[in-house]
Amino acid sequence: MNYTLNQLRVFLKVTQTESITKAAEELHLTQPAVSIQLRNFQQQFALPLTEVVGRKLYITDFGREVAEASEQILEGVSALDFKTHAHEGQITGRLRISIVSTGKYVMPYFLTDFLRLHPAVELQMDVTNKAKVVESLEKNEVDFSLVSILPEGMALENVRLMQNKLYVVANMDMQLKKSAYDNSLFEQLPLIYREPGSGTRLAMERFLNENKIATRKKMELTSNEAVKQAVIAGLGCSVMPLIGIKNELVNHELQIVPVRRFPIKTYWHLIWNKNKRFSSAAAAYLNFVKEEKDNIIRSKFDWFEQYK
Repeated sequence: MNYTLNQLRVFLKVTQTESITKAAEELHLTQPAVSIQLRNFQQQFALPLTEVVGRKLYITDFGREVAEASEQILEGVSALDFKTHAHEGQITGRLRISIVSTGKYVMPYFLTDFLRLHPAVELQMDVTNKAKVVESLEKNEVDFSLVSILPEGMALENVRLMQNKLYVVANMDMQLKKSAYDNSLFEQLPLIYREPGSGTRLAMERFLNENKIATRKKMELTSNEAVKQAVIAGLGCSVMPLIGIKNELVNHELQIVPVRRFPIKTYWHLIWNKNKRFSSAAAAYLNFVKEEKDNIIRSKFDWFEQYK
């Protein structure tokens, strides 16, 4: 047997995702690279590890036994690395974070200096929608999550980071009047929604329901970027977080439509399961966030306060 640690990691990820494509995405590798590693690993066993039925990949019973052994080996290697770095006075380990899609404009700034201080820490960050972020917490798959609306019915703890402001936005073709529009605007304009499960959509629907606002027409798109491009193209207006449209405002591709009772304001929260047993990396990161969050907000998001 001459399998490598990299082959073990690739095979374990394939068994977890049951997909070469998804494994490649999560490992930040190309599909051919994953396929080659999987084939080289398979050649060292007389029994098949996987099988393809139709176009779907399945893991054989023997493959699952190998996956369990692979996980134990990799955990042992991580423990060895931890002990080595601990003797050297370094914080090590894996930091696992899931964030809602618009959080990609926020979270990196709360990670950069920490990872620079602790280069032995390995970051694993999943960018997805709110529903899947909550699911990752429920399954205890992550140390922390970043959300703009706190999940209900879960025993969680949190640190409030920075404000999240949602504005009505349109492309530059819309001729705006000087005074703020009232809620009848939403009955006149096509309104573009995010998909169900999105925190932005939840905040928007809460506002519309609380103010008994009927919308004329709606379109549903599955990412913040898709909504942004649809608005720029003139397909309609939308309610979008300011954090994700900075460049488009500066480049005069989008404009904020003044509407009474806007912006909708929420807060970004770093959340985790109550009574969570933190690794040394996660515990160090939580301390870092608590101590440095105000400095990060002041230095990286000063432009944010220009919009009231």
